[in-house]
Amino acid sequence: MTDVDAVVVGAGPNGLVGAVALAEAGLRVVVLEAADRPGGALRTEELTLPGFRHDVGATIHALALASPAFRALDLASDGLAFSHPDIPLGHALAPGESVLLHRSAAETAAGLGRDGRRWQNVMGAPWEPLAASALDPGALPPHSVRDLLRLGLHGAWPATWSMRGAFREEPARALLAGLAAHSGLPLRAWLTSGFAILLGTLAHGVGWPVAVGGSQALADALVARLESLGGEVRTGHRVRSLDELPTARATLLDVGARQLLAIVGERLPAGTARRLARWRNGPGVFKLDWALDAPIPWLDPALAAAGTIHLGGSASTVVASERVVADGDVGAEPFVLLVQASVADPTRAPAGRHTAWAYCHVPNGWDGDATPLIEARIEAFAPGFRERVIGRHAMGPAALETWNANLVGGDIGGGAMDWRQFIARPRPSPSPWEIPADRAARSGAAPRLYLASASALPGGGVHGMGGWLAARAALRRLR
Repeated sequence: MTDVDAVVVGAGPNGLVGAVALAEAGLRVVVLEAADRPGGALRTEELTLPGFRHDVGATIHALALASPAFRALDLASDGLAFSHPDIPLGHALAPGESVLLHRSAAETAAGLGRDGRRWQNVMGAPWEPLAASALDPGALPPHSVRDLLRLGLHGAWPATWSMRGAFREEPARALLAGLAAHSGLPLRAWLTSGFAILLGTLAHGVGWPVAVGGSQALADALVARLESLGGEVRTGHRVRSLDELPTARATLLDVGARQLLAIVGERLPAGTARRLARWRNGPGVFKLDWALDAPIPWLDPALAAAGTIHLGGSASTVVASERVVADGDVGAEPFVLLVQASVADPTRAPAGRHTAWAYCHVPNGWDGDATPLIEARIEAFAPGFRERVIGRHAMGPAALETWNANLVGGDIGGGAMDWRQFIARPRPSPSPWEIPADRAARSGAAPRLYLASASALPGGGVHGMGGWLAARAALRRLR
């Protein structure tokens, strides 16, 4: 390959955002991707039947709408469009009984009884400074000292504490528990309240939309922007060593901690290599996609308008489910996160048909089949669901990792997001995206290396900030 200014390994959202940021600064950029299509977690495929478009990874894009990186890129001119469900989130409390999270914080609060005012105070705050502070936590000076302190004050605590301390009734507690469960952590873990506050605030501030046509549209828009700037994406090119890369002044790696250790190898200082070798992955997920011949027959008809549905039951049931996974097992009533994308985007399925997917957390690397457990949970709230299924596709942890090597053991977050791996992600540093080199590498002409993935701050999610911040760090050095 010919020499370039920058190489990006991995064409997931972080890698593509980082590549675009470098190209916009005038650098010649090439992206190398192992798969046959770019996108990483943004891939959309016909997993079940022809004409049914399923997002293999992420579907809901609140973080993309709120991300400083995506807001700066403004990809609408590259063909990207979002569509919102009427209701961002429904949480099924019991068969026929649900609590709804609306776009309006006031409307949501109205359905929470005595807890409504407290919900509105916590979740109804301005979303933009909160998102900037949460997604760019290392910024100096901080984007908003007030909002960063507020997030720390309310969000540092375990969700179980916030459920008991902030809310008095089951609907608000269950809604908070379901939001916190997106962290992949047991809800007694520190910081889990912060996940709930961020996701709840964004639901009110920007919504929980889907990309029209599938999440692949987001990746395609990034590729189109990159190519318009003279950059290039080469698929089917798996990188196993730095020796395989063209000469460049900077290399961004959108890979997990394990892949980083394998690719960079002896170039790392011993202490950094040991830290990466001790990297802890979060739980895996077991995911099901369905082609449906009709909408899901929810006992509570309000759930038909929700894009995302938490099949969690009471707050204590959610807490117990996530605790069982943390202990290395899968319970009989797992917390199930379900998305019915075709409710917001009819292009996902032929006319009159629908798509849906759901997952539950499982122990990392779990090799069982959660299909009966997940479908039984849906049937409890939507009797007759199985009769609507005309196509089914399952992916457990091993299949997910085979599809995308960054999803180690089925972990979709790039490593556990507990407090230890949050404050040092992947290492304690004012610029954690920079990968230190050993003395021999520093004395030569080796390019500077940067980690641009969910294994670096600010962690998992389709926000592109890992790549954006890695690119900013690289540009500071190159200038």
